[in-house]
Amino acid sequence: MAVFVALGAFLMTLFGGWVAQRVTDRRHLVLGLAGGLMLGVVGLELLPEALEAAGGEVFGVPQALLLFVGGFLVAHLVERLLAVRRAAHGASEGRIPQVGLTAAGAMVGHSLMDGIAIGAAFQVDEGMGTTVALAVVTHDFADGFNTYTLTSLYGNARRKALAMLFADAVAPVAGAASTLLFTLPEELLGSYLGFFGGALLYLAAAEILPEAHHTHPARSTLLCTVAGVAFIWLVVGIAH
Repeated sequence: MAVFVALGAFLMTLFGGWVAQRVTDRRHLVLGLAGGLMLGVVGLELLPEALEAAGGEVFGVPQALLLFVGGFLVAHLVERLLAVRRAAHGASEGRIPQVGLTAAGAMVGHSLMDGIAIGAAFQVDEGMGTTVALAVVTHDFADGFNTYTLTSLYGNARRKALAMLFADAVAPVAGAASTLLFTLPEELLGSYLGFFGGALLYLAAAEILPEAHHTHPARSTLLCTVAGVAFIWLVVGIAH
């Protein structure tokens, strides 16, 4: 049942990527929406779940928040190190394709964990599995949209963006199937969500949104960002 439900996430992810492809003539709106979706996913879904699952404290600070900050810093360091390496080889300043592939790879890893969450929930009972599956399937539109956008934003070829999109779509199905073999401790899942949330916030705040407003500082771009956050809020509200 979990694998069958995960097929809905597969289709929704591909649909999100297809939408991102079709609106390339409104690139600033695409990036504004992607930034809003990422901000909403981090603040309204990933971080609350991380705090609930990984509730322990380390020197007075919740473990999930420490990993959240760590994820932000690691994303920043990776981008800077790749930029320095590129400059050392005489390349001109600009978008670094490896950063986009790394970010999209993180999205694929997140989708894999989504599938595991579906499978684990169905192991508890069918009602919980259905609730978790609804949340995953609805927000996988944002995952597909962001995976394609992140890969292409950093100058990767269209075929690479499509390959990462397909990997992101397959990931939840593979994750759900894997729960037939093992289960994931709740605290480990919470730690992962905190770290991934920090990395995702860095990409949204330091890369996606500044790029959206760089060449097209329009009110419509800001409205798309707000709409992205509102969409995730609606998804979270429906799921709960």
